[in-house]
Amino acid sequence: MKLGLINSAWVQSGRGTAYGIQMTKQIGFDTIDIFADPLDLDIRERRLIRTECARLGLPVVSVACVAVGLVDFNPSVQRFHLQRCQAYLDLCYELEAKNLLLVLGEYIWNQEVIPPEEQWKTAVANCRQLGDEAARRDLQIALELEPFPLSLLNSIDSMERFLNDVDHPAVRANIDISHLHLARVPAVELRRLKGKAIHVHLSDCDGKKHGDLPPGRGVVDFLPYLQEIKALAIPGSISIELEYSPEPDRIVDWVQEAYRETDKLLRTVGLRDSAVSPS
Repeated sequence: MKLGLINSAWVQSGRGTAYGIQMTKQIGFDTIDIFADPLDLDIRERRLIRTECARLGLPVVSVACVAVGLVDFNPSVQRFHLQRCQAYLDLCYELEAKNLLLVLGEYIWNQEVIPPEEQWKTAVANCRQLGDEAARRDLQIALELEPFPLSLLNSIDSMERFLNDVDHPAVRANIDISHLHLARVPAVELRRLKGKAIHVHLSDCDGKKHGDLPPGRGVVDFLPYLQEIKALAIPGSISIELEYSPEPDRIVDWVQEAYRETDKLLRTVGLRDSAVSPS
């Protein structure tokens, strides 16, 4: 598999999008994922992302989208988020990405006012519609498992059930190792996603709260998860997710550390396709 980075890691640098793309390539990553809302991007920024990634030979694999309104009980909110997700799919197509990384919402009001199955059915219907839109663009959607109690997709059970209910070839799963650890999901459970997972996120955590740390700064035992991921034979990329360095002025060191430690882990299990020596 290739090793990528979600470009949100560079937000703390205060240096702009081009700087983050350039540093991602310089450090040695094979690919990049883009965290950007197409409704907030002007035409110059969209072109900058596309041309800079192409110039550096840094393919965009995934564009990340958080669309909690897809499970809102208000039809008007759902319609807006469906349109917004279609704009994300257009951005994916424009950047020649492989998938849209989609984060669904949570059950509201502690599952006490609206029956949880109603929200579930809403999410299934909207994701099936987005699957059609993705397929028209020759794209896929990768759903992210979130490790929070009220998230619709917070376990392998719920992910597998949801994918089966949507029943669309363009709607698949993302595997986030840190999230799996926080949700207390054993690595062996990943076998249930054989043929259903298309993308991987990797970061560390303290075992209690969502953290997005470089590997080695937390408590995640990565090797069992990576061995299972290798067995899944996912033809895609593993992307490091990093945010909120405690030393923002040393963000380059933070990303370099994450690259170095992840590269070691991937090589240990034979998951690294190729690598460029970090600068």
